[in-house]
Amino acid sequence: MYKYYGIYQVIENVLCKFKQLKKLHNDKMISIYLDDLRTPIESPSKNTKWVVARNFEEFTDLVEKTKLDNIEIISLDHDLDFSATRHYVEEVKETYIIDYSKIKEKTGLDAAKWLIEYSKSTGHSLPQCYTHSANPIGSGHIMGYLNLYLKLCKRPENCIRVRWDYEINEKIFRK
Repeated sequence: MYKYYGIYQVIENVLCKFKQLKKLHNDKMISIYLDDLRTPIESPSKNTKWVVARNFEEFTDLVEKTKLDNIEIISLDHDLDFSATRHYVEEVKETYIIDYSKIKEKTGLDAAKWLIEYSKSTGHSLPQCYTHSANPIGSGHIMGYLNLYLKLCKRPENCIRVRWDYEINEKIFRK
């Protein structure tokens, strides 16, 4: 399987985020892609560029710094590290049940829950949200949670599972 490179990759990710935000400073809108491994190839729309968050903490920091009004699209992966991916491969594929107590790190569902609380606390509406997770059960949990909130806000329940073209940065993981 893969192992995380460690502190050097974290530093590289922080520097990359800083450069992305600096480049986007003059542009108002961004789109956020939460994924531990994949990097989207093309921009989601003519108006924005992707800014990639590799984990829950990067995601929440990015949303708080950018503010919901300046985000056009958010796309969430569910399994954000090795324990979630391993749990999906070894158990969820067979049982269709995610046991979140077996997942060490926060997931895309945690990001969706945090996003809703952040939206409530700031009074700002959610941007268009999608899930791009290869884990269909995790995607279903994210869509269900976000769509219920949208329904309660009397907004269209339009969080769906999508597939963005992506590449995998082999520097992040090694065999």
